[in-house]
Amino acid sequence: MFYKKSSEEVINTLGSNVKGMNTEEAKKKLIEKGYNELEEKEKTPTWKLFIESFKDPLVIILLIAAMVQVFLGEMVESAIIFAVLILNSILGVVQTKKAEGSLASLKKLSVPNAKVIRDNIKITIPSRELVVGDIVILEAGDYVPADGRIIEGQTFKVVEGMLTGESEPVLKHCDKIEEDCALGDQKNMVFSGSMVVYGRATYIVTNTGMNTEVGKIANLLENAENKEMPLQKKLDEFGKKLGIGIVILSLIIFGVEVFRGGDLVESFMFAIAIAVAAIPEALSSIVTIVLAVGTNTMAKKQAIMRKLPAVETLGSTSVICTDKTGTLTQNKMTVVDLYMYGVKKSDLSKSLAEQELALSLASTLCNDSDITNDGEEIGDPTEVALINYAKKNKLNYKELREKYDRLNELPFDSDRKLMSTVNKIEDKVIMFTKGAPDVIFSRCKYALNNGELVPITEDIINEYRMVNETFSNKALRVLAFATKNIDDENFVPAIEDEVDLTLVGIMAMIDPPREEVKDAVREAKNSGIKTVMITGDHKTTAAAIAKDIGIMVEDDLALTGQELDNISDEQLDRDLEKISVYARVSPENKIRIVKAWQRKGKVTAMTGDGVNDAPALKQADIGIGMGSGTEVAKDAASMVLLDDNFATIIKAVEVGRTVYENIKKSITYLFAGNLGGIIAILFAVFANWSNPFTTIQLLFINLVTDSLPAIALGLEKSEKGVMNKPPREQNEGILSGGTLKFVAIRGSIIGMVTIIAQYLGMKISPEFGTAMAFSTLTLSRIIQTFASRSNTDTIFKLGFTTNKYVLGAVGICLVMFSITLVPLMREVFAIPTAYSLTTFITCFGLAIGASLLMEVSKFISK
Repeated sequence: MFYKKSSEEVINTLGSNVKGMNTEEAKKKLIEKGYNELEEKEKTPTWKLFIESFKDPLVIILLIAAMVQVFLGEMVESAIIFAVLILNSILGVVQTKKAEGSLASLKKLSVPNAKVIRDNIKITIPSRELVVGDIVILEAGDYVPADGRIIEGQTFKVVEGMLTGESEPVLKHCDKIEEDCALGDQKNMVFSGSMVVYGRATYIVTNTGMNTEVGKIANLLENAENKEMPLQKKLDEFGKKLGIGIVILSLIIFGVEVFRGGDLVESFMFAIAIAVAAIPEALSSIVTIVLAVGTNTMAKKQAIMRKLPAVETLGSTSVICTDKTGTLTQNKMTVVDLYMYGVKKSDLSKSLAEQELALSLASTLCNDSDITNDGEEIGDPTEVALINYAKKNKLNYKELREKYDRLNELPFDSDRKLMSTVNKIEDKVIMFTKGAPDVIFSRCKYALNNGELVPITEDIINEYRMVNETFSNKALRVLAFATKNIDDENFVPAIEDEVDLTLVGIMAMIDPPREEVKDAVREAKNSGIKTVMITGDHKTTAAAIAKDIGIMVEDDLALTGQELDNISDEQLDRDLEKISVYARVSPENKIRIVKAWQRKGKVTAMTGDGVNDAPALKQADIGIGMGSGTEVAKDAASMVLLDDNFATIIKAVEVGRTVYENIKKSITYLFAGNLGGIIAILFAVFANWSNPFTTIQLLFINLVTDSLPAIALGLEKSEKGVMNKPPREQNEGILSGGTLKFVAIRGSIIGMVTIIAQYLGMKISPEFGTAMAFSTLTLSRIIQTFASRSNTDTIFKLGFTTNKYVLGAVGICLVMFSITLVPLMREVFAIPTAYSLTTFITCFGLAIGASLLMEVSKFISK
């Protein structure tokens, strides 16, 4: 822990000196320890990913079926199957490659060159050649090239938000720190990738490459698990079970046919037809398209999905681990309260009395921040808050600054904790001072009491201290303001002049919660989703915000990263559901929190914007990056919020739940149709009828007439109460929640009417029976789209025109079916010339009857 050592001790420990390292020694260290750069594990080549995508059981069955058909000369059928499988594989590879950008973005943070002292000479070298012990010079605008301990610096500020999550610049120093502290409080250290915004410093390199804080994050990123989305898991599990079932069923059918004396080749082709009928070839493509539609819907709500399955994952989210700054809050310091001795709050802003005017002048003139005409805020967020407050109260701070010239100044210093400016106010010269309340209080000789100058008393000081304590307990940041009359226009302030001040008042500010966040947290709670705040801010501030917006309630706990490090996994698991706030956390802490929730079987979402968030974003079931955040965080995330708003996550959850319900509707539609076909085939086998379908007919149904209706069902609007249900359990199957029941009911009805159609057709000829079975199955599957729109409400309640995509899909499919009846196509689809309009009306009537029976079944189910 270099921050707990003096700069001299660090230099001696690392075998260096303030005159810099010896060049030859540096070269030896470089050979021994390696370059100052991030290492990356070898990625799986694209060709291998492509091959691995064919490991799915259903894909293997279809590949075997297609190859058998090639061997038997059925080239059209096999070509269609191969085309679908290749398309699905390409989509999967693209999604996988997209997820590999995190470390590449992290490596972009490396600084190309560094200013170092070697052999007592200041030189510039490539940053990758830095070694432990090098003395590096930093100036405003530089990025830190490696971790190190500051050995010299004054009024030196660094932005470390990428590592800590906090956007405010950190004022650094070179003093030894006695107590253990989190990375954000190690104010005598600098870290690779952070940016210098003010001042100048010299530091000694303590860690390079993978040993830096950014390197540790890179290592966590590489080792974080690539979480398989719940939908992917369910589809994979279902695919394995379905694949085994299809193989067993096909083998039984093949055995029965051969046993009954059937031709070996014909029996085998019949078994292949069963497999083709059972497998929804376009399922993967349909799911992808429905997810893509959900992605488009989310984009309109300011949520960009980087991984398609994450759309559905959101719907099953049980826990949202969210950052505070910018996500729950406005990321904008705002003055929310003030106090001036002797002035009632009810009297404020009615008129600019002397005391209020003095406070306004002190807060705007003793202030270096600015807001451009384009609204860009320049300067320290605390100072920007002061001029925003002035603007809110109709004070033109720019006019005040032009009117009351700044004659001189004494800049802010971390040791004094004060800043002073000297301004000419009319015919007077006044020094305005702002700073830490306790420091200001100790330097005041007078105070304003309702505008009147009076000697300061213990009662006045105690009153101010009590109000200051009240503000601090609310996690408000407090500044005190004072003035001092000066006789000389040429006065140059010195540190010893900041005494005998007149206390004017104090102002309290905070980064306030977003207005919509309280409602969003409440809606999440009503939906069974727990919200947990994880922030780099201080525990008191975090807990105050959490209580204000409803994340933290009575008996809930708040832990710091250090407190979390001191408890075991067993204790964490025991207290997990009570802990609502984690403050001053490290990247390792964040991953540990996510894993703890995942051990409890909860689908966990994690938000983040900094480099330090990336490993946890990758570990989470769904990582949510911020639009204003680092590219590293965005690349590690599954979703990016363009508006950085927690409320947008809840809107996205609603879309995710709707998408999942719609995918289940599509799956119900597909499997009910497939089951109907299988029932008809099985009945034909055991009734000793001819095969009711040809292979090309089954492929037509599965790949053509199924696809559009299934996609249209994926565009169904949210059903009422979708956000009033608890999140789904992770072990809930794809056919659970009544889905299997509706597949069985609708599949049986479709199978029944198809059997009736074949029976009627066989009175004319076996070929006619096949044609009628094909027509009825196709029409039944198309028309059942209306019944599949809801498992509870009938189409008469939903309305025929409320989903125009369904109308369009049904219309297109009917037109495509009619193509099979035209003279040139009849031979391809085995439609006899005797097939007439009356035959079509019979089949269409059976299909309508099937759909009405499905609607009746909804009443029976209720």
